[in-house]
Amino acid sequence: MPTELSVNLNAVAMLRNRRDLPWPSVTALGRIALDAGAHGLTVHPRPDQRHIRFSDLPALRQLIDDEFPLSEFNIEGYPSDEFLDLVESVAPEQVTLVPDDPSQPTSDHGFDFRAEKDRLKPIVERLKGHGARVSIFADPDPEQMEFAAETGCDRVELYTGPYGATFDDEEAARREIEKLGATAERARSLGLGVNAGHDLTVANLPPLITRFPDLAEVSIGHGLTADALEYGMAETVRRFRRACGQTV
Repeated sequence: MPTELSVNLNAVAMLRNRRDLPWPSVTALGRIALDAGAHGLTVHPRPDQRHIRFSDLPALRQLIDDEFPLSEFNIEGYPSDEFLDLVESVAPEQVTLVPDDPSQPTSDHGFDFRAEKDRLKPIVERLKGHGARVSIFADPDPEQMEFAAETGCDRVELYTGPYGATFDDEEAARREIEKLGATAERARSLGLGVNAGHDLTVANLPPLITRFPDLAEVSIGHGLTADALEYGMAETVRRFRRACGQTV
């Protein structure tokens, strides 16, 4: 199956929040993305609400339920009690756990599963008990995947930031792809699904998917939003879907 695309709306929300105005509308652009064939929408509501606001979540949930019932809502965040209560109130199809400090500008590393698997196990169980698929942010390290599987999660989301940073160095890109591919293969051998995200573009997606065609989903925000300023949201979603190997 081709890799699915989830559109991360954080950058849209950050632009909106520059002014005390209701545009650009997160919900309206989410609708355009889904109508253009995106499989789902992703948000990362941080405690300071500097981009996605807590009040955005029910509107996005309703958008999917009312107009795109086959699509998915993915909510990312650090698994604090407040975050867990928030996602349980919205009932996303997927929850992606990240080890971020609230002050971080963006996610930049995965969990140390060897050290944190026992802490993550009851959190994963709690979320799965509410019907969510649970994905956990992971660095490209095959040796960590056995410990990731012990958490009981359904998927890992591989952090692709180092790969995205190799846009002007082909040899470095090949090395990062190999790390990602080896980690993905180890995860799949343990029964885990594999997602990926961070600094993915129309240019660097195809080589990654060629290396690991079983990639289930990519979540893309910054690069997709930047392209949408040039091509429009609908055409940008179609371009990224083609990069994912989808027929558009």
